[in-house]
Amino acid sequence: QLQASGGGLVQAGGSRTLSCAASGRTFNQYVAAWFRQAPGKEREFVSAIRLGSKYYADSIKGRFTISRDNAKNTVSLEMNSLNAEDTAVYYCATGRAIVSTIRDARSYDVWGQGTQVTVSS
Repeated sequence: QLQASGGGLVQAGGSRTLSCAASGRTFNQYVAAWFRQAPGKEREFVSAIRLGSKYYADSIKGRFTISRDNAKNTVSLEMNSLNAEDTAVYYCATGRAIVSTIRDARSYDVWGQGTQVTVSS
C-alpha cells in the first residue's frame, strides 16, 4: 500500500515536495515512480527511480528531483519552478518496471491514492 502526501495550492514559481510512504513493500527492492493526471488528460509519467538511476519526463527535467529514503521507506518528489501546466493529481507507484518500460504506467502494480497539486498564476 502506498500513501501519497504533500499536495496543495502553490503559486507559480514556487516549490512543493511530495512524499510517498510504503507499507508492505520495500521501495529499494522495486522501481518507484511518480505519475500525474491533469483534468481532461491522460495519466503521464513524471519521474522514476530504479536502483541508483533516476528518470525524468522532459517536461519537468531540471525542475523536479526524485529521491528515496530507504530507512523511512519513502520516495519524495521535490518540485521547483512550478507553473500552471504542473497542476494535476500526482500519483506514486511501484512495481518491477524495466528500463525500457519505466515510463509505462502498466509496469506498476501498486498505486497510491493521489495528491492534488494546484499551481496558481
